[in-house]
Amino acid sequence: MTPMPTVRRAAPPNRLLAALPPRLSARLIAASDGVDLKLGTVLNEANARIAHVYFPTEGFVSLMVPVDGTSNLEVGLVGNEGMVGAPLILGMDRSPLRALVQGAGPAWRMSARAFTRELGLSAALRNLLHRYMQVRISQLAQTAACTRFHLVEARLARWLLMTQDRAHGDVFHVTHEFLAFMLGVRRVGVTRAATALQNRKLISYHRGEVSVLNRLGMEAASCSCYQADRDSYASLLAGV
Repeated sequence: MTPMPTVRRAAPPNRLLAALPPRLSARLIAASDGVDLKLGTVLNEANARIAHVYFPTEGFVSLMVPVDGTSNLEVGLVGNEGMVGAPLILGMDRSPLRALVQGAGPAWRMSARAFTRELGLSAALRNLLHRYMQVRISQLAQTAACTRFHLVEARLARWLLMTQDRAHGDVFHVTHEFLAFMLGVRRVGVTRAATALQNRKLISYHRGEVSVLNRLGMEAASCSCYQADRDSYASLLAGV
């Protein structure tokens, strides 16, 4: 994996870390390095040993499952609401998913050994992350159902909303080729869906730059899976 320069920063707006008791959150941050996630960096290959966990603050990461050894399908997206390296929560040192940086930005990085040690020391951390794993499992199931039953246009709207949430802005970069890769459909299908959203003046798209013009309209165009994902995460924080 490509080395990333280390940078120190103030306490981050990672929502998992922020949900912990202040002393515990500060201890985890002290045991972490601030890193800048670079677009296209692979944080973990599928079935490889997990060396680090990441708590993104502004960047975001695609979680992808290998298909037939030749391609990958996105099944999850992690931003400042979550973490990368979640199998460690369950005592597993390998992940079945590939973690690819899709949106550049800062994150906190902790060694797998230090993270596992902290899990053993803190019931509060274990309780929160067990709830987080329940949410992740629910969202993976939601994504599987979405891929099978929902139309490409609604799925694209959902994916763009998820990306907007994690990009913390209305404008972000993504190509049709990458969208087709992430959604598991042909490029022509993505082009038609994106054109339909543009014709409804919900987004604008030019040379890989997507602008969300009408947030409420995009939520209406999205399938119900988008709101279901938000509700499941809200239930996590409500239990803290």
